[in-house]
Amino acid sequence: MMPESVSSCDVLVVGGGPAGSSAASVLAEQGYRVVVLEKARHPRFHIGESLLPANLPLLERLGVAEQVRAIGMEKWGAEFVSPSDGRHQEFQFANGWDKSLQLAYQVRRSEFDEILLRRAGQLGAEVIEGCRVRDIEFLNGGARIRAEHEDGRSQTWSAATVIDASGRDTFLGNRLQAKQRNKKHNSAALYGHFRGAQRECGRREGNITIFWFDHGWFWFIPLADGATSIGAVVWPHYLKTRTTSVREFFLASIALCPPLADKLKDATLISEVEATGNYSYSCDRSHGANYFLIGDAYTFIDPVFSSGVMLAMNSGIAAAEAIHACRTQPATAGRALKKFDRIMRHGPKQFSWFIYRVTNPTMRELFLGPRNVLRMEEALLSLLAGDIFGRTPIWTALRLLKGVYFAMSLANLGRTIRAARRRAFNIRPVPEQVIGG
Repeated sequence: MMPESVSSCDVLVVGGGPAGSSAASVLAEQGYRVVVLEKARHPRFHIGESLLPANLPLLERLGVAEQVRAIGMEKWGAEFVSPSDGRHQEFQFANGWDKSLQLAYQVRRSEFDEILLRRAGQLGAEVIEGCRVRDIEFLNGGARIRAEHEDGRSQTWSAATVIDASGRDTFLGNRLQAKQRNKKHNSAALYGHFRGAQRECGRREGNITIFWFDHGWFWFIPLADGATSIGAVVWPHYLKTRTTSVREFFLASIALCPPLADKLKDATLISEVEATGNYSYSCDRSHGANYFLIGDAYTFIDPVFSSGVMLAMNSGIAAAEAIHACRTQPATAGRALKKFDRIMRHGPKQFSWFIYRVTNPTMRELFLGPRNVLRMEEALLSLLAGDIFGRTPIWTALRLLKGVYFAMSLANLGRTIRAARRRAFNIRPVPEQVIGG
């Protein structure tokens, strides 16, 4: 038998989602030999349809802004709705600190992800779909990767650098035993698409709406083709009470949120209902010798602020820049890797403080009654827009906002203690078999 041949490349990217495609595009454009191995075939379904204004400069850099604009529903803001009395508060991105970050898009991820992946191919990356990575061995100066095609063929690559952009598969995180459950947060999600949902008019039609309810929160994301993505992000303890099918449990959960149920009273569920459990995790490292972890392969917290795609694309571009710096200026490699690590930690850290508290009664009060004292609302809007990696000076105002939160929490100490105890109870993980079925 002839020995198996080994192909070679400079960078092998595991996963063709927004993170992997962004990294591959930048590296291929710089002349590197890049291979992208994607287990599925695009277009393929994916959740996480809401972009942020901070995505737009990234789309411009990758040369796909016009294509995304053509498939997107304009998103000028976000709305938050009270679980009890239906009070709502709209936040318009144009009122943020940087007035130029005015809008984003709602997109079908099947279309959006394919645009990004095809762009990587156009720029010179070799994109191989229907190919799942099965094994990796790190060697001096590189790695050997074995993958299996959907027809059963096995193929091996030798690469100087591996980028893990495998998303929630967390390929390297699992192999390196670097993945850890987030002990500060935990949630599960159920989601499906509806047709005929009641939408707002004018510019508000494309807003994402967050509906709080007793067991977590719902997203309401209008898509350009008339469908509306609805998802419930719930406490694992609540999901553990499920005794019916996932579909029936999802619809029963919607009924527990009257403001959302009213918008869906004439709507039809047009997709299967999917469920994902034990949502929040992180890896204890963002890179190592010859490898990088980016996007959801590195960490995932919660989708409440729609930060996932922006953080994924930003991390892919950051990894590409770090690899280029290490290869072209070896003397600055240490500095480049530290910069990459700071970027990877910065985004989740800034969003997580608010994510951990978003269902707390005090945080609800702040979101439903914002005040722009000392520009605190503008700073919050900049965070919601994803404007956290540039030079927009929002940090002092955000610290003041956090101070207001703590002061309000102390003023309602009994409520704060009860909420903390309830949250600690609710975030306990549940067996995976409770999720599906």
